[in-house]
Order: sequence, then structure tokens, then C-alpha cells
Amino acid sequence: MSASSAASSLSTPSTPALSPVAAPVAGDALQSGASRGRILLCLVTLYLVWGSTYLAIRWVLQGGMTPFLASGTRFLLAGALLFGAMWLKGSPVPTARQWGSSAVVGLLLLGVGNGGLVFAQQWVPSGVAALVVGSLPMWSALFGGLFGQWPGKLERWGLAVGFGGIVLLNLGGELGGSGWATLALLVSPMSWALGSVLGRRMPMPQGMMAPAAQMLCGGALMLTFGLLRGEHLTAMPDARALAAFAYLVTFGSLVGYTVYGYLMRHTSPSVATSYAYVNPVVAVLLGVVFAGESMSPLSWVAMAAILGAVVLLTRKR
Repeated sequence: MSASSAASSLSTPSTPALSPVAAPVAGDALQSGASRGRILLCLVTLYLVWGSTYLAIRWVLQGGMTPFLASGTRFLLAGALLFGAMWLKGSPVPTARQWGSSAVVGLLLLGVGNGGLVFAQQWVPSGVAALVVGSLPMWSALFGGLFGQWPGKLERWGLAVGFGGIVLLNLGGELGGSGWATLALLVSPMSWALGSVLGRRMPMPQGMMAPAAQMLCGGALMLTFGLLRGEHLTAMPDARALAAFAYLVTFGSLVGYTVYGYLMRHTSPSVATSYAYVNPVVAVLLGVVFAGESMSPLSWVAMAAILGAVVLLTRKR
């Protein structure tokens, strides 16, 4: 995700919210209010930014921050900034019912979805974590189908090819360290997919107040859980951790979460969550550049399969 496109998506008043009440999108067709160019720009932005957050999360944890306190503070800051900006522009404050829906979606997307991922990355390498989250489109398609939005034939081929690429990329890899970490990492994409589907059907605040409210609720829940677990800072985080945390607040949360909301409003769940196929590619490549990891021939074949799946998922019928 480029910085310029991210800033543009945040500053556009007409950008739809993450989970406003809207009729589900049939197949991978676009709603009338969205241009294909903007959809593609949002997808590329989401692919790059959320793919890089795995490495940023790793640096945050290595620098001395704790998983739920760091994640809760991250989303509280991002939510407060977005909420304040929308309030100053005259956006209506969410009603009690909308706050309740935001809390449910915030819990599923951020508390369990993102929180489980960050918790697991204390033991699981960032590249492996990205691979497991690659199952997200499968769960999204399943939950979408349960609500009457089964993927079309082309999307099903895309899901199959993408899943095959994830399997190839993960051959020989293991989820190590902790049984709780493995469980959290496996549940994380399921919770995110369910929250994404439910958010399209629940009463949400209008405009960008929706992602603001969800980040505030999800951040508060994670921060509370972290305090109950006894998390606390034992030392001042190092400079790299602080820089990574700032990146997660601005790009990972403010930019990425808002762009994701736009995609959920204007595309099918399978298209909006197709970033899960590209994120492992970005995460592995960052590992090659910054951690000296090598890429096997099998990995390059897997990369080709993953990118081919994205083409099938995002191609207009």
C-alpha cells in the first residue's frame, strides 16, 4: 500500500465505512458507487501494508512490548484519531445500538482476529503466521455462503489455487513453541472472517465512524484483557520497536483498516480478503531482505500460484 494512496483513501469524505448496513454484493461484482480503478488501488495498498505488518509486529514484540497491551494501545490510538477527525467534520456520534454492534465486530476482527495473531507471533515466525492467515478467504467464503452469498465458479477456482499455493509455501514449515499459540493462530482467521461477514449485516455508524468505533471497542477490549493477564512493560522499548509501533498505528490501523472497509463495502468477501494470499508473499520477501532468509524453487512456484489466485478472485465476471 503506497503512502499517497493511503492518505487519499483516509481523507476522502465519501469513503464508505468498514461495516455499514448495505445489501451484500453478489459474486465479485462491484457496487455502482465504486470504480474499478479505486478497487484495484485499494487492493494493492492493502496487500503491501498488511503484508508488512507481520514483520512490524515481530519487531514490536522483540523490542519489549507485550502482545495485548501493544495491540490494544495501537487500535485505541488509531480509533481515537479517526473518531476525533470525523467528529470535528460533523459526523454523527454512534448510537447505543451502533456502539454495541461495533463492540461485537471489534471483538471478532481485532480482539480475537488480530489479538490471536499477535499473541502467536511471540513463538511463531512472521512468515509462518502469514501463511496460516492465508486460510482467511476460505473461511470468509464459508461464512458468506451461510448467509446466502456463495462464491461463484471463478472465485472457487481462485480459492482452490490460492490454498494450493499456501500449502506449497508452507511445506516443511511447523508451528512451533506453544499449543496456545497454535490454537490462537488457527482461530484468528476464522474470527476475522466471521466478523467481516457479520459487520455487513449489523447496524453500524455512518461513514468512517464505523472503523473508528470498531477500533475503539476492539482496542479497549484487548487492553483490558492484557491488563487482566498481568501484562506490563519491564523496560523502555527500543527505537526499532517504537518505530514499528508507529507504523502499525498509522498504516496498519488507520490506513489499512479503512481501506479494508471500503473493499468490504464494494466487493464480495472473497475479493476483500484476497490480501490473505498476497500477505504471505510480502512477509516472506521481507524475511529474505531483512532476515537473510533464502527462497527455494518450490517457494517461487507457490508465489506464482498465490498471485494467480488473486487474479481469479479479483477478475470481473
